[in-house]
Amino acid sequence: MGLGLSGLKLQKTMIAVVLAGLSMIPGTAGAQQTGTVRSTHGAWSIICDTPAGATAEQCAMMQNVVADDRPEIGLSVVVLRTADNKAEILRVLAPLGVLLPNGLGLNVDGKDIGRAYFVRCFQDGCYAEVILEKPLLDTLSTGKAATFIVFQTPEEGIGIPVDLAGFGEGFAALPR
Repeated sequence: MGLGLSGLKLQKTMIAVVLAGLSMIPGTAGAQQTGTVRSTHGAWSIICDTPAGATAEQCAMMQNVVADDRPEIGLSVVVLRTADNKAEILRVLAPLGVLLPNGLGLNVDGKDIGRAYFVRCFQDGCYAEVILEKPLLDTLSTGKAATFIVFQTPEEGIGIPVDLAGFGEGFAALPR
């Protein structure tokens, strides 16, 4: 099963949301978190902010994680809805220095889910994102633990644990 990469070619409205959402993502390489924590659901927080140029508040569900054995390698995992409420996006910010062609692997409760490819890099890191389609949403909502895998060399994958406690509850609470 793949990660549902059908959303890789984003529509113009989704591109605007993706770029606006960058200001809300706490990075592992110097980006600052903006907004207000609206609620907490297990390991996940819902953070809301009105980005510059936006007319309405935008909210995202997020969790920051660090590799157990590599404290310098961390991820920001973000779930947000597009401004038109037509899609949900799972976006992961990885630090600079990861091997881009290998993408970002995902394993949930010991099962390989697939890979997402990096779509863009900025000074705070590189972003992988996918449309959060129902099969992946259900897997994350019912799962206990996920591992995102980044690569520094083609052979060296670094597994970064993500606690899925509260994912389903937090997703349901994400404002429309």
